[in-house]
Amino acid sequence: MQSIVDAIASGTLDAEVCIVLADVPDARILERARRHGIPCRYLDCAPWKTKLEGAAEDECIRILKEEGVDTVALAGFMRIVKPKLLAAFPNRVVNIHPALLPAFPGVHSWKQALDYGCKVAGVTVHFVDAGTDSGPIIVQRAVPVLEDDTPETLHARIQVQEHLAYPEALRIIASGAYEVDGRRVKIG
Repeated sequence: MQSIVDAIASGTLDAEVCIVLADVPDARILERARRHGIPCRYLDCAPWKTKLEGAAEDECIRILKEEGVDTVALAGFMRIVKPKLLAAFPNRVVNIHPALLPAFPGVHSWKQALDYGCKVAGVTVHFVDAGTDSGPIIVQRAVPVLEDDTPETLHARIQVQEHLAYPEALRIIASGAYEVDGRRVKIG
């Protein structure tokens, strides 16, 4: 979120953060939002630990619509998004993943890339679909895997690229100069 707020403040991203929702009551993102004067809320997703569904999903959609949101940018939201939210914001729910998808979906992808022996890892910003990290790709940025990399050092370099890739993808979306054609995002 911080890189998005910084890009808006610098004038390199013509957008507005309407609201920040977090599924953890003391999430750092809520404090950051408050510090920037951005409306924010805790969203109780109980009884589920891994998905946004039922009453919590309905409440999420209600809040997002009430706040005038047109694009949902997931950042650190480690829950499976269900079809009702996707239908409420068709091709407007965006996620960031620390791998060059479709390789290494799911958690700890930088460690998976290292364990697999990859020479290149990276980050992907994509539209969310009903699968896990399987939606149409908007932006990817490669990160070389160094001989002495540990999961921590590789992840740190990937995060640097995440902070550039997310605002870049949101600039593309805000410009409207793209088309989602099945699994492909055509830009320009």
